[in-house]
Amino acid sequence: MSMEVLDDMELARLEAQVKLDRSKTPTERNRLGQFATPTAFASEILECSRRVLPPNSLVRFLDPALGTGSFYSALRRTYSSERVASAVGYEVDPLYGEEAARIWNGTPIRVNIADFTKAAPPLSDTEKANLLICNPPYVRHHYIGKEEKMRLQQAAKRIAGVKVSGLAGLYCYFLLLSHAWMASDGVAGWLIPSEFMDVGYGGKIKDYLLDKVKLLRVHRFDPTEAQFEDALVSSTVLWFENSIPPASHSVEFTFGGTLLNPKTSGMITSQVLRNSAKWTAFPLSTTAESHVPTTTNLGDLFYIKRGIATGANDFFVLKPQDARRRRLPEQFLMPVLPSPRYLPVDEVGSDDKGDPLLERKLFLLSCDLPESVVRSSYPDLWRYLQEGVEAGISERYLCKHRSPWYSQEKRPPAPFLCTYMNRRGATDGKLFRFLLNHSNATAPNVYLLLYPKPILGRVLDRDPELLRLVWAALNSITPEALIGEGRVYGGGLHKIEPKELGNTSASALIDNLPQISAELSNHTVPTLFAME
Repeated sequence: MSMEVLDDMELARLEAQVKLDRSKTPTERNRLGQFATPTAFASEILECSRRVLPPNSLVRFLDPALGTGSFYSALRRTYSSERVASAVGYEVDPLYGEEAARIWNGTPIRVNIADFTKAAPPLSDTEKANLLICNPPYVRHHYIGKEEKMRLQQAAKRIAGVKVSGLAGLYCYFLLLSHAWMASDGVAGWLIPSEFMDVGYGGKIKDYLLDKVKLLRVHRFDPTEAQFEDALVSSTVLWFENSIPPASHSVEFTFGGTLLNPKTSGMITSQVLRNSAKWTAFPLSTTAESHVPTTTNLGDLFYIKRGIATGANDFFVLKPQDARRRRLPEQFLMPVLPSPRYLPVDEVGSDDKGDPLLERKLFLLSCDLPESVVRSSYPDLWRYLQEGVEAGISERYLCKHRSPWYSQEKRPPAPFLCTYMNRRGATDGKLFRFLLNHSNATAPNVYLLLYPKPILGRVLDRDPELLRLVWAALNSITPEALIGEGRVYGGGLHKIEPKELGNTSASALIDNLPQISAELSNHTVPTLFAME
């Protein structure tokens, strides 16, 4: 078939893709993980496949998440029809699957409108795919039902020998279950989120890539150059071969630019990869040295907690005038800091009542009393809570799982806070801000709260003036150190979770505050951790 006809078919596919995407809301597509692969991106991935497939070998193609067929279209532009022995695609959504079957009617591909994770793989190695290309659905774990998650976990254990964490997204199961569909020495190219390289649940996926298959290449796109306009995710393309890797094996890591022309590249040994908690350091770093835990980190000196997630800030967080107008009892109102974009200072002062000295004052509503007591003793509060019930707030996920639904997590004021997400190039010039809090205000979940552990608390109790020095030391931690422990998403959005902040080296504090070093030297490591 001529290139002109192929281009016409790709144009028809793109037109259909736009119509189908517009037929669903962004929320629906996000929940289902439906993010189509751009044409140029698909073509580049298929062009890369020519570098890993044996020359002149017949291609048995499989796409477990076909969509409208962007990869199949690219396959037809990359390989001659004589070279493609077979092509199979699976699509669980009939809306997309039926359109794909219509578009590619008369071509060799067999379109299966079915759930790939439930399909039976071929028994014969000669029927299995030697070229598997997939952009699996990016469905987050909380959108996967309990029974479905259990089924997927059991299947992954049976097929790939991997026990998957309940926090893993659907793309992890697609990757592992496809193991049964790959021919011996067949190759696979996976377009997946980069997050698996850094998060805890990704450990088992990395073990699979190092032990069960021969990992050939990992290309991570620059997160400031998001590959999908409608998905806030940093993308990676994995290439691996279905063969047992040699004991001494090196993997090509590339970063930035394009698959065919990356900005940076380097070979990383499998041993280094096994010892590294975060693969996103490569290839800019070629060793795992920066990921070896330091003698003392922030988690040794602070209890680090996420701020309060109310489940309905517009209901539970009130301005003072609104709380007064509704005559809500003061004993159920706690001062709370505004989000970082509305907080112009990094040091929060306090008035005589303990309220923060801020122009934007806010209060958090929280009450632990049973409904019967609230109804009889606090009628104004009861009327306000009934408004929440009528608005469906009491049935929201977080509220529904609290007892009573209008109570909040216990997060007392913390002397130190850290903003947990930001973008490169933010107007304030900082990626993560450390705050010093003198008030009685708690904080919402856009902050991390740092409470001194006893070993640091004793130092501060003896000399409260050291609070400011600790704050300065926290602010002296380099952005690179925090980035190295955190994670990055599409568009250059950086986040750091409590455990990741806790893994950050505390050398800035220890080097600048000899009092902490002296306190540490008086205690053995087991004693230090026993205090938790």
